[in-house]
Amino acid sequence: MAATEAGGSAAAVVEAASSDRFQQLLQQPGRSLVVVHFWAPWAPQCIQMNSVMAELAKEHPRVTFMKLEAEAVPEVSEKYEITSVPTFLFFKNSQKIDRLDGAHAPELTKKVQRHATSSSVPAGSNDGAKEDLNVRLKKLINAAPCMLFMKGTPQEARCGFSRQIVEILNKHKIVFSSFDIFSDEEVRQGLKIYSSWPTYPQLYMAGELIGGLDIVKELEASGELDTICPKAHKLEDRLKELINKASVVLFMKGNKQVAKCGFSKQIIQILNNTGVDYETFDILEDEEVRQGLKKYSNWPTYPQLYVKGELVGGLDIVKELNENGELSSVLKGEN
Repeated sequence: MAATEAGGSAAAVVEAASSDRFQQLLQQPGRSLVVVHFWAPWAPQCIQMNSVMAELAKEHPRVTFMKLEAEAVPEVSEKYEITSVPTFLFFKNSQKIDRLDGAHAPELTKKVQRHATSSSVPAGSNDGAKEDLNVRLKKLINAAPCMLFMKGTPQEARCGFSRQIVEILNKHKIVFSSFDIFSDEEVRQGLKIYSSWPTYPQLYMAGELIGGLDIVKELEASGELDTICPKAHKLEDRLKELINKASVVLFMKGNKQVAKCGFSKQIIQILNNTGVDYETFDILEDEEVRQGLKKYSNWPTYPQLYVKGELVGGLDIVKELNENGELSSVLKGEN
């Protein structure tokens, strides 16, 4: 069966209905990044992610977006160990460079943006690629005073060692941010080399490696853990500080320069048109804030806009205020 394109435009999601077509699409000249969605027509989340892929294809015309029905082309699914749908694989020069399991639209968008922007690096420029990765790793380990690189999240640890280290940190009321190494294969492999530490979890304080679970257990037993890791504020206190760090604060996916979801991009455009100064906080960089603020504000989605410490609302409310001509006065705290 010949490959078909959804939507009929050049920037479309291409379907690979056979192993041969899959290999052919991987080797397309001039398209260095290929994103493959392993899907099934019976899974609603896959249908949803196909729509996400179609939107991403419009934004990234130089990237090849492909969908492959996992059960219809089993030889490819088995080769790449596809055990559930949706699963996304990322390829450059026919080599798999990353993977994403599950229907995580923001994470898919983030990975496409990152790999697409680095896709112009010519073959043989490995030194430059390593340097870029090291810069990124340095930013990640300094993203919070206490950073834990783990399998899963603090709420859903995906290995026993990660679960134990989270329990120890929580027991000592140490506030920390975390990074799920399963969400980014490049970070997962690169950090082992960067830190000369071959296993996970890895705990960092002020940008310096403390160690893994065994080291943290030793520090706990000796009483040193409490002196090394700062006793940060309670989460509620931290959230209050964040929403009051400026007169207008937007909690979003991404930042002013690079919005990482369509809703965040729209609200940024509206705020920029008002000329009012505002600060942003990237919830993708801090899982604790991302989950905690939803409960604190009793508002389940992002973006969230705050003025003088009070929740205004999300994109729909901001749109409504803008259309009614009330947004500028709200942002200035006049209402």
